[in-house]
Amino acid sequence: MPATAHEVAENPSGDLLLVHRALAREADAFRVIIKRYNQRLYRIARGVVRNDAEAEDVVQEAYVRAFANLAAFRGDSSLATWLSRIVINEALGRLRKRRHTVAMPDNPEARIIPFPLNPSDDPERTMAQRQILTLVERATDSLPDIYRMVFVARVIEGLSMEETADLLGVRPETVKTRLHRARALLRKALDDEIGPVLLDAFPFAGRRCERLTQAVMGRLGLE
Repeated sequence: MPATAHEVAENPSGDLLLVHRALAREADAFRVIIKRYNQRLYRIARGVVRNDAEAEDVVQEAYVRAFANLAAFRGDSSLATWLSRIVINEALGRLRKRRHTVAMPDNPEARIIPFPLNPSDDPERTMAQRQILTLVERATDSLPDIYRMVFVARVIEGLSMEETADLLGVRPETVKTRLHRARALLRKALDDEIGPVLLDAFPFAGRRCERLTQAVMGRLGLE
């Protein structure tokens, strides 16, 4: 009996089977892929374009492009890495287009997506957590591109040194050097204000995750 899409989602080695089911136009397989990788891809896109709404748009467009070329996936790298490269290419393309047209000034007051908080938490503690993460997110946004992308991949998304190197097309030694520099820059920006914090920035879940899933499914004609 063939594995269900849910069972494939629970098995990291099931990328090819999941892709084959999607190529057969099984709607549930598309949903599994989208929901499984939404947070990672959103965080990576957000780390490049530094804008919530544009990052969401990047991810949606990347999914549509990926699904249109799904037959090209051969399993040489993980599905997560394959999708992440498409997201990075889409995001970098947006930046190049932005720079070649009218300069778009950064908006320091742009709303940062809040991380999930326990509603039973003390209100003052909850507010302090939000303020800390806002500072961390803004400090991350201020990093130069080459350091920010490594930092998002390694620290925020939790990829290994090798996975990050593969994703960005650089050597592991380069990842290590850039990560060290990124951390030094962040410490300089944050030490005087908040000290060490646990990074849990740029989540992508709940209503936003479901909205993007439905938008992609609609564009694929699989609602």
